[in-house]
Amino acid sequence: QVQFVESGGGLVQPGGSLRLSCAASGSIFNSAAWAWYRQVPEKQREWVAGITSIGGTHYADSVKGRFTISRDNAKKMVYLQMNNLKPEDTAVYYCNAVFTPITTTARPRYDAWGQGTQVTVSS
Repeated sequence: QVQFVESGGGLVQPGGSLRLSCAASGSIFNSAAWAWYRQVPEKQREWVAGITSIGGTHYADSVKGRFTISRDNAKKMVYLQMNNLKPEDTAVYYCNAVFTPITTTARPRYDAWGQGTQVTVSS
């Protein structure tokens, strides 16, 4: 059974930066693509960024040029570096393994999600 633990969120001013981390368990980590999603109350979960097993990346237009996804297979970690944050980035951020291709409609592999990590961008 795969589990995800997201961390690194917090309160930051507009223009600031945060680095989110996702600790994942399970034997499929190295062979799977991974993605970050975000969700605000009363809205559907939104795909943010994805990374393939060999490091290829894809981003939602709203975060392109500001966010960077990366992975460390040895540590089974996925990261999301978020720079130049905007108030509209405020959300709970989640990670999950996904099926390729890694596009904005990529389907999560697992129905069970972690608790997520809250990111609040406000002055």
